[in-house]
Amino acid sequence: MLVILSAGIAPGLALLSYFYLKDQYETEPISVVSKTFLYGVILVFPIMFVQYVLETENVFQADFARAFIWAALLEEFFKWFILIYYIYQHVAFDEPYDGIVYGAAASLGFATMENILYLIANGVGDAFGRALLPVSSHALFGVIMGYYLGKAKFSSKNNKVYLFIALLLPVLLHGIYDYILMSFNFWQYWILPFMIGLWWLGLRKVKLSVVSSEVKVNQG
Repeated sequence: MLVILSAGIAPGLALLSYFYLKDQYETEPISVVSKTFLYGVILVFPIMFVQYVLETENVFQADFARAFIWAALLEEFFKWFILIYYIYQHVAFDEPYDGIVYGAAASLGFATMENILYLIANGVGDAFGRALLPVSSHALFGVIMGYYLGKAKFSSKNNKVYLFIALLLPVLLHGIYDYILMSFNFWQYWILPFMIGLWWLGLRKVKLSVVSSEVKVNQG
């Protein structure tokens, strides 16, 4: 059990540490980041319940619906809601890059709990593959969501548009990711370029957000 817990937790904590330590100007309070991570962990259970009901009632059974509604919309909406409800107005969210830290924390909390449950059910044989795909993809969806939350909070205009994009873009990317895994016979050939593109996009948002935070700090 210790091996399963270690394999389930390690990728999420490693990725969260990476994005946390990229904050060059004012490191976020560990207590707030930890609580955001914990909220992500807790989200797994109500989402699993809703997905179980949809399964039982034979609702949205097509691959497209399962990818974009069961997985993408449900999971990303609840993460977005938690970030809006708990983090968006929090005093600790005081520079654009903070959105990325908290977005990654919420997503990785969710991904870590989901990973632990999967490994308990299926063993540690898939631990490496899950670290490369589900855990890292959740992290990047959270980074992109957090980037646009930062844009919404610190831009002088288009705030509501950025809030909407903070939900819409992760839902679309998450849906594409799941649809590839569900529907493509040779999904490995499609998921590799998708993940490379997702990493490029996520790291691009990190770089842009660091620059925005630098500008804000220099402006006082």
